[in-house]
Amino acid sequence: MLVAVSHGTRSATGRRTIAQLRLAVAAARPGVEVLAAHVDVQKPALDDVVARLAAAGRACVVVPLLLSTGYHVRSDVASAVRAARAAGGSAVAAAALGPDDALVDLLCDRLAAAGAHDDDAVVLAAAGSLAPRAVADVEHVLAALSARRAGPVTAGYASAQEPTVPQACAALRQLDGGPPGRRVAVVPYLLAPGVFSQRLDALLGDGTADVVAKTLCADGEVDQRLADLALRRYDEALAAAGALEEGDLSPLAGVR
Repeated sequence: MLVAVSHGTRSATGRRTIAQLRLAVAAARPGVEVLAAHVDVQKPALDDVVARLAAAGRACVVVPLLLSTGYHVRSDVASAVRAARAAGGSAVAAAALGPDDALVDLLCDRLAAAGAHDDDAVVLAAAGSLAPRAVADVEHVLAALSARRAGPVTAGYASAQEPTVPQACAALRQLDGGPPGRRVAVVPYLLAPGVFSQRLDALLGDGTADVVAKTLCADGEVDQRLADLALRRYDEALAAAGALEEGDLSPLAGVR
């Protein structure tokens, strides 16, 4: 059993897009049942889903459809898994989707699809977090993206941190040594449309950037590489669980 847990959103487009991602995960691995869960805004709530599975004697792997190891992974996912195991169930938590080279590939593709040139300056627009691990995850992706491009790359944030995305765009325009009229492209490091992409649109509404790419998943455009990455995290969690003492996670033997 794979519990695909997303943040949850009030955006109808965001809900539809994440549902499409879950369907892509299920289609790529027909032998694995995929259940939806959320840590905020939407139902069913993650702790309810995992507790129900534990009560039914069903083992599960919780796969966060989240890009970094922030509060929701460290707190919500971890506590749901701990509660299920305390109740006698078998549950393990997979790692967040990012950082990963597959996400960097997607960011590059989103930039190209939006019309960005290789020498454009780029702002990696992340949601922002106060969690040091989440910040480090974004910096890891930033370094990998920068290594693939000719122009400068920096991060901007929609909340919690600075620089903001507009501040990052302005700083790139003021860089010395760039070509005259260098363009600035923004690529959202966001899984799907929702509150942060709406906030980003508002921040960029005055033409702050020359090019604005789509989120990693866009409405009707779920890339198979994201589904494959979620399944890789699932497999990694199962492999790690198998390395523990057999008595801890023996019911997981039938999950595959």
